[in-house]
Amino acid sequence: MASEKQIAANRRNAERSTGPRSVSGKKRASKNALRHGLSKPLVGPSFIRAAEDLARGIAGDNSDPARLAQARMAAAAMLELDRVRRIEVALIERARAFGRLDRAKIFASKADETIWVALHFLGAQLRKAPPKFADDDLPEMPADEPQRTAEALRRALPALVKLQRYQARTVAKRDQAIRAIALRGGLNPNTTRD
Repeated sequence: MASEKQIAANRRNAERSTGPRSVSGKKRASKNALRHGLSKPLVGPSFIRAAEDLARGIAGDNSDPARLAQARMAAAAMLELDRVRRIEVALIERARAFGRLDRAKIFASKADETIWVALHFLGAQLRKAPPKFADDDLPEMPADEPQRTAEALRRALPALVKLQRYQARTVAKRDQAIRAIALRGGLNPNTTRD
């Protein structure tokens, strides 16, 4: 049990840690969940059609509504898992093709970028030192396979680890629905999809 002194200290700390306060900080923080779109559920007529076809394949033609509902949940999770896997492959391919996942920095700072724009597009006179360009800190990608793919995997690994939580959540949903179907009388033996 926390003492009165600890509770007061916790309240004081909570008042100070309220997140970003500036407009630019709030704008930047609002984009935190938009990195790859996996936090948004799949929707649309093509997804609904694909999920329904897959669910009917899982549950079988003559299944009761409860079993079909569980099959729909499993089908949606399987399609979501396919989406996560496609994004993982795309990250590896991007790293393999470009040598990095993010854009390379061109300028050393925002001030250097502003100086360059003023010089080249606004015709401003140079009153300060010329802009400094950023050094690319990544080594060059190997040209030969399999070293190129191995290096791409190494560079994509931090992003792949972040995707693991979406994959684990989706696998858990799929497995839960499949277990519920199995308890209701088994799966359609013709379903062979992973």
